[in-house]
Amino acid sequence: MNLYKINKNKLIPIESLDFSLEKNIQNLVEANTRELFSLEFVSSEFSISEFRLDSLCFDEESNSFVIVEYNKGSSYSVIDQGYSYLSTMLNNKADFILEYNENMPSSIKKNDIDWSASRVIFISPSFNSYQKNSVNFKDVPFELWEIQGFNGDLISLEQHRSTSKESIEKFAKNNQIISNVSSEVTVYKEEDVIAKSNASIKLLWDELKERLTNLSNVEFVPNSNSSYIKFTKHGKGVCYFNFKKQYIKGEIIRGNIYPDGKKSKNFFVIDDPKNICKEYNFTFKSGIEGHRYRFEIKNKSNLDYLEMLIKQKYNQVF
Repeated sequence: MNLYKINKNKLIPIESLDFSLEKNIQNLVEANTRELFSLEFVSSEFSISEFRLDSLCFDEESNSFVIVEYNKGSSYSVIDQGYSYLSTMLNNKADFILEYNENMPSSIKKNDIDWSASRVIFISPSFNSYQKNSVNFKDVPFELWEIQGFNGDLISLEQHRSTSKESIEKFAKNNQIISNVSSEVTVYKEEDVIAKSNASIKLLWDELKERLTNLSNVEFVPNSNSSYIKFTKHGKGVCYFNFKKQYIKGEIIRGNIYPDGKKSKNFFVIDDPKNICKEYNFTFKSGIEGHRYRFEIKNKSNLDYLEMLIKQKYNQVF
């Protein structure tokens, strides 16, 4: 990625910087896990079995653990490392629960966790073609993010996304670790989420999705337990879509209110002259309140209006 500064209609290249130490990346990410990935940071250098995990995080949205690893160089196998870490987690669930309870203000129990949503995030200044191709399946529970620094205290973080429709399952037959992890960890697909809706609702979703796809830097992310699809911009949440048989329930994200009363950055206030949206809030295990605007999509009659509401939030996300 090349960055430029505009100066009197001329482009001046912004010089890239090398992250000379893996620890520099780790310190930066651990201080900003909520801003970068909407995750809670739990602990650093967590030792379990024969491994030491760089960063352990928790996804309050899916009630699952996320392991974050930082790598410089290309001598390691993403597949081997990722599945080994997940296998260790699934075989030592109590230790992960204990690590959370010892480091966080709230406590959780084993049954509170959705282990099927466990995943690993790899962060590196670059990944080689072999590493990228090794995770080029539709259902591996890993994310590859390339990080780059620039003069002026700027960074970029870009995710490498799989374009394959092939499943890792056929390779799991000859690899016991992959097989065991795949039996517990599930990467959901869009068709899993919308399966419960009738034909007319699926057609309605196709039209809405086509409209939103025309926006820049967006993605539709099926979430754990086949419960909803998350609409994101630059990886940050804009709206959730929960599919029922005869309608779609939408939730536009307002933001969070923390236990000390402070609101998250750019706490969203909608302009809804028809008063279609209903305010909704809930409390995460950490004590943080999540706030959203709810609405329902039953037919095409108000699709233009709902699209306008969603775009308000989209335009606020950077």
